[in-house]
Order: sequence, then structure tokens, then C-alpha cells
Amino acid sequence: LRLALLAGVCYAGPCVFLLSAQTAPIVLVQDAQGRQVYINPDTPAPPSVSNFTRLMKPAAAGPQTPVPPQIQSFIDQTAGRFQIDPKLVKAIIRVESGFNTRAVSSKGAEGLMQLIPATAERFGVADPFNSEQNIQGGVTYLHYLLDRFNGSVPLSLAAYNAGENRVDRDRGIPAIPETINYVRKVTSLYRQGAVSQAHSSAQAAGPEPSGSDAPIYRYIDAWGVAHYAND
Repeated sequence: LRLALLAGVCYAGPCVFLLSAQTAPIVLVQDAQGRQVYINPDTPAPPSVSNFTRLMKPAAAGPQTPVPPQIQSFIDQTAGRFQIDPKLVKAIIRVESGFNTRAVSSKGAEGLMQLIPATAERFGVADPFNSEQNIQGGVTYLHYLLDRFNGSVPLSLAAYNAGENRVDRDRGIPAIPETINYVRKVTSLYRQGAVSQAHSSAQAAGPEPSGSDAPIYRYIDAWGVAHYAND
């Protein structure tokens, strides 16, 4: 969102902006009292928000964006311990934080895998901005969800976003636009990663025999509903 502004501040109430011919970005920040405030960083802020913490928005990251080697190592080690595909963990991190270790959401989720304080405490994460701890907590939670929903990746992702109790109550992916979009994004990135790896393996092994098709797998979810997938 870009608006023509001279200055502007918005608390939980009516917003007042002064217009000018210049365009400037609007930034969400948190002031010393913990209030969320929208400001134009190109102009002086009022005294009440002179000392603020910028609420970072996760950076966009496509499937080909290189993963920092140390973070890749944490992902591989942790995913390996829980027998979870590291490509799935990477897809979640891309959507959650764009690999921004200092990312903070408007709802208070923090770090690479965007753990809310309650989840961080539940899985023993003392410092959510510590990459190794954050990944350990996030993957532990993901493993718990996959067990709870009988290995269903879509249901586990929905629970990661909206909460396991909401998925239980709705008996499936909740009809929440944010959650539906989240599951779609992560699943798409995960499939892209799987296809990319399969393509590389196929090139190394030589041409695939003509007419071969990817197998279709069937599994039953927690409510006895059959699902079919090709990966």
C-alpha cells in the first residue's frame, strides 16, 4: 500500500492523514507502550512514537532463493531426527518468514517458523530468534501435528496456521481465507521442491522409461476420509 502523505499516524481509532504530491510507504511499528502504529517513516513521528520497534514483514522468497547454509544444516538435522521431509520444512519457513530470522507478525509470532509465545513455551523454545531453537520447536510441533492427523500434510498445515482445535472442530481445513491460502502456498512450494529434486535425480540416473506414471497413494485421515496424492 502506498499513499500520498505529508505525515500520518493511526492508532486503534480514526486515521487522519495530510496529503501531498509525494508518495511514501506506510510502515507498521510498535511504540514504547506496546501499541501498534502506522507511520510514514520519511517524516518526523510525534513524540509518542519517537521510540518504536518496527514490526517486520516477512520478505518475499521464491522457491529458488538460496537457503543460508547454517539454516539448511539445522533443517536437515532436525527434520532427519523426526523423519520429516526437509523440503516441507523449507516450504513452511518460506511462507512463514521468508527466512527472516527476526521476523515478527502482527499476531506476535516470531522467528523463522513464526512460533507464537505459547507454542514456543510448549516446545521448549527459550529464544525464538535463535535459528536452531526456532527450527527445533517448529519441527517438533509439525511432527506432533502430522501424528495427530495421521500423516495428512494439508490438515497439519491448516492446524499449524489456524490451530489444531479449529481443525478438529471444522473436521477439515477451516473455511478461513488466510488458512486456505496458507495451505495452498506451502503445498505448492513443497511440490515444486519435490519436483525439482526428482528432476535432478532423473537427470543423474538417465532418461525415464517412456509411458511411466507417478504412483498414486491413498491414505485415510483422522475422520476416516480417503485422500489420494501423487507424492
